[in-house]
Amino acid sequence: MNKIVLFGPGPYFKGGLANYNISLARAMDALSCWDEVHLISWTQQYPALIPRDFADKKTKEDKLGGTHVKLHYLTDYNKPSTWGKTVELIKEIGPQCVVIQWSIALQGLPLGFIVKRLRKETGIEVLFDLHFVIQKEQSFIDRYFTRFALKHASGFVVHASKTLDELKEIFPGKKFLMNESGERASSGNGDASPVIKLFHPVYDMFKPDPAFDLEAEKKRLGLKKHVFLFFGFIRKYKGLHYCLESFAQLAKTRDDVSLLIVGESFWKTLDETKWINRFKKSVFRILRSLLSSNSEDETQYNPLGLIETLGLADKVSVVNDFVPNEDVYRYFQVSDCILLFYEYATPSGVESMAYNFSKPILASRVGHFPETITDGKNGYLANDGDVEDMAKTMEKFLASPIPEENMKEMASRFSWKIYAEAISRPWR
Repeated sequence: MNKIVLFGPGPYFKGGLANYNISLARAMDALSCWDEVHLISWTQQYPALIPRDFADKKTKEDKLGGTHVKLHYLTDYNKPSTWGKTVELIKEIGPQCVVIQWSIALQGLPLGFIVKRLRKETGIEVLFDLHFVIQKEQSFIDRYFTRFALKHASGFVVHASKTLDELKEIFPGKKFLMNESGERASSGNGDASPVIKLFHPVYDMFKPDPAFDLEAEKKRLGLKKHVFLFFGFIRKYKGLHYCLESFAQLAKTRDDVSLLIVGESFWKTLDETKWINRFKKSVFRILRSLLSSNSEDETQYNPLGLIETLGLADKVSVVNDFVPNEDVYRYFQVSDCILLFYEYATPSGVESMAYNFSKPILASRVGHFPETITDGKNGYLANDGDVEDMAKTMEKFLASPIPEENMKEMASRFSWKIYAEAISRPWR
């Protein structure tokens, strides 16, 4: 029997990485080459002192409904005994391949332990699906954890050429052989680690509602004719401050535009009236200041305060909360385009979601965006950190909208089937 294990956050967790891992599991389950698909999930993804609630307590739908995926909640960051149990479970399952989701260096300690043992004790192929390699402000601890985990991998999946460049920076003496088909080896390159380059697929769990009352929703949210959407967790690197500042410039000359902000403030999910949460926050700040090369405290990031400062109260609508999967469609359908004016970019789940709803993307010229976004084809690019150019990009979109057909054509290239088949190539 051919079996595959996918390791990462399961349906219990919030966020794009959980949705990604679930979508990958669904896609693998649909392939005839796998007799069993297992998803092994964290129970706790991070140290207990991190002051944030990561659980999705709002989504009601069964994200793995209709599949035969076997779900296991097992690995607790804070309990090393579960790391060994994870290795034993994978050995018991006996898969041909394990695909591990990598999105933060902090997880390098447990993942390095798990992968090192798997590679030493079994012949199982272990692929890291890399959503980034080098963080913008990487400390020596981050770099150590990254090397500790990734050095044991059989191979890698990347979503942009930049990620391969980061791998080469972390492992300067290592050889890598990149392809887009899922090949694992080539004659004369037996010592090179395979790197499969595949664009972030379009999520299959988000779909437009054909009966959606667009005008009623616009009225409910207080939106004007043209709507720009910022969607997702509010974190500094995602550049909501850029969105607000550039939108403020646009709004000086247009009275028919609105900015819709939908997302949870990443570091404001705990009840701070409880002493334990205040304690966590204080300790986290101290540890971060000691271990990080970046002195900035992101927990104090509050771009929503700019709404009043910039005089945008009547032109900005805010849903400052986590949105369950079944409600995502309404915010995308009511919008004309998506703003991704990031400070730096890893492959974005929001970008992928935009294709579900045929919404063009306005993004910063950073990270992988120049690889996936072509001016006038599926969106427009603005200069990194340039608020004036971002405002001009928004004006350009209003003057020259992107045809819906363009977005549908681009979306067809980014299917989960193609993605899953490439990873599964040796067993197809």
